[in-house]
Amino acid sequence: MKEITFINTNKKKWNTFEDEVSGKLAKVNPDELADSFIQLTDDLSYARTFFPESNIVPYLNSLTSKAHSLIYRNKKEKSSRLKHFFTTELPLAVYAAQKEFLWSLTIFLISATIGAVSAYADADFLRVILGDDYVNMTQNNIERGDPMGVYGNMDEGVMFLYITMNNICVSFIVFIFGMLTPLGTGLHLFRNGIMVGSFLAFFAQKSLLTVSTLAIMLHGAIELSSIVLAGGAGFILGRSMLFPGTYPRKTALVAGVKRGTKIMIGLAPFFVIAGFIESFVTRHYNTMSMFTSLAIITVSLALIIGYFVIYPQIINSKTTNN
Repeated sequence: MKEITFINTNKKKWNTFEDEVSGKLAKVNPDELADSFIQLTDDLSYARTFFPESNIVPYLNSLTSKAHSLIYRNKKEKSSRLKHFFTTELPLAVYAAQKEFLWSLTIFLISATIGAVSAYADADFLRVILGDDYVNMTQNNIERGDPMGVYGNMDEGVMFLYITMNNICVSFIVFIFGMLTPLGTGLHLFRNGIMVGSFLAFFAQKSLLTVSTLAIMLHGAIELSSIVLAGGAGFILGRSMLFPGTYPRKTALVAGVKRGTKIMIGLAPFFVIAGFIESFVTRHYNTMSMFTSLAIITVSLALIIGYFVIYPQIINSKTTNN
């Protein structure tokens, strides 16, 4: 595209946006202003690439700076902002990332299966994955008649803080490694799946699969689901960088970071819930009836499926119809 054609094609749009930024228009829709700002940054990137010596570059740069200041200067959030985030923004972001979540779940399940099969086939595989200290401690707990004794080795409050922060850190590592393309996130998901599969296979070999599964899933229903969802957010990040589509790579990456970060922020309360259950509930697994354990697991899975699968479809349908 020639410079004169580029200018003539976008001049009207730029003039309108300049009026919006200068305050000449009586009322400007914030969403429309944000969309126009994204288009303007795209035009600026294009101009810098193909017409670096043109006067249009400093013009667009100046206009972009003014727009940025207008959008973010003294930005006030409505009191209902938090409610709107969890009832609308996050569900819509989740709905738009269904494919990425499916990839994440598939990788996790495949890796868990590989971990279980490998642990069955090679007794030393578990020690390689989980470490000698952990395996020896668990074997000692089994001999004492308390196979899940690891969950009672720490004060509840301290354990809650440690487990919650650890889970959040693990999930953000899975997310951030999307910067290395989807392969980075996939490798971390694979590693976590291998560990879970090996762990369950170890207890299965000790004829304790039911006990271990119930104990782990008390908190794992939410914790493992959240890690898989964090993996989906990581794939959003990696995909936006690797496949920017029609947008400049930087613009696509920024959009991917925003989408992924929104999901990660939304996952934080679920990691807190999982940490609370693991610290204050799982340690009492041996005194709980199977009905109580299954009830907690069922409610946890219903929360995850309801909020991250069913509810986003409902919100998307309402938004589309409106």
